Amino acid sequence: LISYLEPDIMYRLTTFIPNDPLFKYQWPLYNIRQFSGLQQADIDILSCWEQQKGTRKIILAIIDTGIDYNHPELKSNIWQNEKEIPNNGLDDDGNGYIDDIHGWNFWEKNNDPQDLSGHGTHIAGILGAAVNNGIGISGVNWEISLMPLKCFSPQGFAFLSDILPAIKYAVDNGAQIINASWGAYSYSQALQEMLEYAQSKGVLVVAAAGNNNLNTDTTPFYPACYP
Repeated sequence: LISYLEPDIMYRLTTFIPNDPLFKYQWPLYNIRQFSGLQQADIDILSCWEQQKGTRKIILAIIDTGIDYNHPELKSNIWQNEKEIPNNGLDDDGNGYIDDIHGWNFWEKNNDPQDLSGHGTHIAGILGAAVNNGIGISGVNWEISLMPLKCFSPQGFAFLSDILPAIKYAVDNGAQIINASWGAYSYSQALQEMLEYAQSKGVLVVAAAGNNNLNTDTTPFYPACYP
């Protein structure tokens, strides 16, 4: 006698906690009131990791102060231009940039996007620090291809004339996502048009809303406030 039939459901282990020693301090990822905050005021990263842990196939361009591409938490997730032969002094892929193995330095106009101030490396760590390697923090993505595009000085400022070609470089060289943790209160038609170019190619641009505690509906901050 058969009472009922059910599918043979597959179950997964839950609440995977990485062994990175500083993960316990990353309350925005996993908040259990470590610092007397609001429990579950986080991005629910453990549930996310049950579905997807990231992939090297996704290229994430970080337009910032560069990235410390030799950092032990980041070096395994740094993008590499496989169409370029390292250090031969030639533009092998014909993209207009010579020996751009790990992106480009638009601030100093060379092929070394090394970070000298730390901001871009900090952003890269949030997005793609190696997970479960027993050191440091846990990135949102276990695996990702981080493309360093250095536009900002060590003092933290950049010019539109460097940012525009950086966005175009990201789009034209395969980035699916661009991170822009910066901005200004001045509108630029050129920047809007470049972002529209990125959108036309299916590239997602993530932009900071600013750190000044202002209502951006009444005090627009760009690029976050473009249509």
